[in-house]
Amino acid sequence: MRTQVAIIGAGPSGLLLGQLLHQAGIDSVILERKSRDYVLARIRAGVLEQGTVGLLDKVGASGRLHAEGLPHDGFELLFGERRHRIALSELTGGRHVTVYGQTEVTRDLMDQRAAQGGKTVFEADDVTLHGFDGTSPYVTYLDGGVPRRLDCDVIAGCDGYHGVARASIPASALRVFERVYPFGWLGILADVPPVSDELIYARSQRGFALCSMRSPTRSRYYVQCGTDERVDAWSDQRFWDELRRRLDPETAEGLTTGPSIEKSIAPLRSFVAEPMRFGRLFLAGDAAHIVPPTGAKGLNLAASDVHYLFEALRELFLDHSEAGIDAYSQTALARVWKAERFSWWLTSLMHLFPEQSPFEQRMQQAELDYLVSSEHAMAALAENYVGLPY
Repeated sequence: MRTQVAIIGAGPSGLLLGQLLHQAGIDSVILERKSRDYVLARIRAGVLEQGTVGLLDKVGASGRLHAEGLPHDGFELLFGERRHRIALSELTGGRHVTVYGQTEVTRDLMDQRAAQGGKTVFEADDVTLHGFDGTSPYVTYLDGGVPRRLDCDVIAGCDGYHGVARASIPASALRVFERVYPFGWLGILADVPPVSDELIYARSQRGFALCSMRSPTRSRYYVQCGTDERVDAWSDQRFWDELRRRLDPETAEGLTTGPSIEKSIAPLRSFVAEPMRFGRLFLAGDAAHIVPPTGAKGLNLAASDVHYLFEALRELFLDHSEAGIDAYSQTALARVWKAERFSWWLTSLMHLFPEQSPFEQRMQQAELDYLVSSEHAMAALAENYVGLPY
């Protein structure tokens, strides 16, 4: 089998790239090592920048998003038992974010690709990348135990942090930057109405908490926890009790609780691998970088990578120019590092760190006090939160 672009990974970045290429008349095949049902069972974030929504609009996969998504014109910071609203739209000239689950984005893109006859191979085993350091790359894999070969012009690695794409690049060709944080997020999903119409980011003496949602009837809540915590040690009641302790009395009183339908612990890390191109292999999304979830940048960074990579591949195949692919890594990384900075800053501001000195705690408090007292500071926060331009 032959295609122009072999896409590794059927998550939102791989699917979005596939649809952009399809619209431009560029052929692609997506290889995914897991089943469709497994991919759609992943619980992920759901705060979308306008740039991400715009790309979904562009490929015609945003109908359900606009019908069911929740536009948010602000969010709240909670500290010292007081809530402070960050008015995103007012501070950024009308821009906002939309709450719509990543799983639903993936489902919409999958359904659209299938309806348009795009080729996606699920449960592709033993995916191996070959020849991408030359001019004739190809991918081998097992399809139902049968060996297959996919010849292509370029390979797009959209297969996540643990995928084969980045692992296929010689370690000597990559420079890795990483910070592992000394805590994680314990999160639950529950079919209860959200405690607030907007997200609440809370800093307390017991640690960070986040009140979020997926719909008017489904809520997503998180509390900061130790890296040695186990999910089975947290009953639903223990979680709700701890969440209440990290909220102001009024918010805690208004919290509706119920049985969890999903519960998990996510470690936090900042990670960047440079460059994002090696020969005819291009990395996008979590294959190249990870951000802590505090800034809601993971999916949105993947979308901006896809934007830059699509434009580069469009130039390559339609304009017969390699200028775009030559600039791809540098262009994408410039935005990646700004998002890494914002996510690191907000994580550092809102979390309780082990062995944090009294001085460091006062610095956090001073930063928060300054932030909510300065329109310029709030505008900078809002600008980053809604997403920097592509």
